[in-house]
Amino acid sequence: MRITVNDEARDTGAATVAELVQEVLGELPAAGTAVALGGEVVPRSEWSSTSLSEGAAVDILTAVQGG
Repeated sequence: MRITVNDEARDTGAATVAELVQEVLGELPAAGTAVALGGEVVPRSEWSSTSLSEGAAVDILTAVQGG
């Protein structure tokens, strides 16, 4: 299916937000990552049960430390 991730078109076989995060980041991080689907934040507890559909717009944000 074709979706948009962080403003870039992407083909994916991921069916859920959790699968997409793992695909994009290479792992399912323990903490420090937020996901929005269609501009709405998806609570981490719902990543595995939130389905993706053709044309979905997803933002994956990762916290970064430093100064």
